[in-house]
Amino acid sequence: MGLPGWRHEPGGFTLLAVLAAAILLVPLLNLAVPADTPWHVSNYTVTLLGKYLCYALAAVALDLVWGYCGILSLGHGAFFALGGYAMGMYLMRQIGERGVYGNPLLPDFMVFLNWQELPWYWLGFNHFPFAMLMVVVVPAALAFAFGYLAFRSRVSGVYLSIITQALTFALMLAFFRNDMGFGGNNGLTDFKELLGFDLQAPVTRAGLFVCSALALAGGYLLARGVVRSRAGQVLIAVRDAEDRSRFLGYRVEHYKLAVFVLSAMLTGIAGALYVPQVGIINPGEFAPLNSIEMVVWVALGGRGTLYGAALGAGVVNYLKTVLTGALPEVWLFFLGGLFMLVTVALPLGVAGLLARRRKPA
Repeated sequence: MGLPGWRHEPGGFTLLAVLAAAILLVPLLNLAVPADTPWHVSNYTVTLLGKYLCYALAAVALDLVWGYCGILSLGHGAFFALGGYAMGMYLMRQIGERGVYGNPLLPDFMVFLNWQELPWYWLGFNHFPFAMLMVVVVPAALAFAFGYLAFRSRVSGVYLSIITQALTFALMLAFFRNDMGFGGNNGLTDFKELLGFDLQAPVTRAGLFVCSALALAGGYLLARGVVRSRAGQVLIAVRDAEDRSRFLGYRVEHYKLAVFVLSAMLTGIAGALYVPQVGIINPGEFAPLNSIEMVVWVALGGRGTLYGAALGAGVVNYLKTVLTGALPEVWLFFLGGLFMLVTVALPLGVAGLLARRRKPA
């Protein structure tokens, strides 16, 4: 990962430079510039950009397994939602007596459903370090259990994709049930504060934006370090010729499992940063469509580039914001058309197109 390597990867350097500039400028323009000036960045825009950064981190995590190991996961939305629920459980425990029913221990939805005591799996979530540990441990545990069984059985290709989609759909149905203890179809919401800071305060919003940008930068550097290492070269070999890699003596299942778990952890962190910025987490985040959208982000930006995945997430979600506000019924048709356009005309994505233009004729 020496400095000369960046000369051959200007997209990655540009991503980090943009993030560094955003960390400095966005909070400054939001907090220090008067609202009646054209240079002011509104609280809504800060939150929206923070969401885009969380999506970008999830896209980088998905590109790590799909672009460099050939694992097309259609269930990464499950890891995103699980990380979000872990953060949401911590935020719910912080409400305490300020809830509608004034119960210092039970969240409002449990009081409404006549729960008498806090479930065991909610214990510890009143402590921030424990909750942040669960943000990565729970998605990692699910990814390890699923990946161990799937990769040991040598399930791959479209069969693996379908199973991952079935996994997130099953979790969605489970979390919709009130007796699961996660708020049912309403999910977790009405959050008040994070580490003592009011979640509605502009300075908190700006702080969450900065944390999201730093997480994206850190996630990108970590993923880049993995793919540029010797293990990363093995992952690429597994992607291009799995049987040959196995014949040469590599434990293919171990490599696939390790990168799958790492990707799940990064996706869980993205979900955890997403929840306090949007103010809610519900079972809809498990919907298979969300995982499919992640695939579109990576495909549009450029599979196997990491920085292209982040770019694709930003572009697609910006278009989603615009179209769902102006023509909400058109969005799903547009998303499907966009995926077909990328498949037919831009197989290497936007990053591949830009790289082709930079090459001398």
